[in-house]
Amino acid sequence: MDLDWKAIWNTIVQWATSTGVKIIIALLIWFISFRIINFIARKIEKRGEKRNADKTILKTLTYVLKLALKIAVVICLIGYLGIDTSGLTALVASLGVCVGLAVNGALSNLAGGVLILLTRPFKIDDYIEAQGHAGTVTAIHLTNTKLLTPDNKVIYIPNGALANGDIVNYSEKDTRRVDFLFSIGYSDDFEKAKQIITDICASHELVLKDKDPFVRVKEHGSSSINIVARVWSKSSDYWTVYFDITEQVKTAFDKEGIEIPFNQLDVHIKKDN
Repeated sequence: MDLDWKAIWNTIVQWATSTGVKIIIALLIWFISFRIINFIARKIEKRGEKRNADKTILKTLTYVLKLALKIAVVICLIGYLGIDTSGLTALVASLGVCVGLAVNGALSNLAGGVLILLTRPFKIDDYIEAQGHAGTVTAIHLTNTKLLTPDNKVIYIPNGALANGDIVNYSEKDTRRVDFLFSIGYSDDFEKAKQIITDICASHELVLKDKDPFVRVKEHGSSSINIVARVWSKSSDYWTVYFDITEQVKTAFDKEGIEIPFNQLDVHIKKDN
């Protein structure tokens, strides 16, 4: 059976001049509109930041707006291409129960996201600890919250679990208390050790001066006298103060001959006659 190449060619030309052109136009509209939507979203964010708008709500609403506009563009393009979507209605309805069960967790996360935005236990750029993870909040989406850990790992925590669990916000307050525990030997002068610690804490430039350092003997340990020290600093200076004072106390103790004891085990050998 010979193929009618002329008829095939005419069919290809007819498709290219009708449906093919529509597909190309749809792809161009899709590409350009998505670029425009992203551009508008960035402009809204920049304008909001200039007006000191709430960063958390601004980013979340911009994300939702961008997503909604892109979905609207896709739906319009489907209609433009003449694709009949009426047949999908019955399929969607029949799968409604299955989809409902499948998105049960997503709906819980969505409700958790709304609850987080309303109650505001944290905001973007806060350092928090929750669900066994700790990091800086970089984004709050509708279903999850994005954390950046100090070692540059990205963690996504579902909002459902986040909204219903314990959250420790280290950034909500401007100041934090820095706690230390130093151990000295029983034969050392604990008053001298306390004075050394007090002087170091009081002289540190990042320690707040409106509150005096607290330095007292906490307990008589099994092999050491344990001295607790507490100072206050800005939340952003917490780890700098912690490491600086820890190192300076070690250096001062070594210079003054104060022993930092370590656990020792005495072994007695008993010989039977």
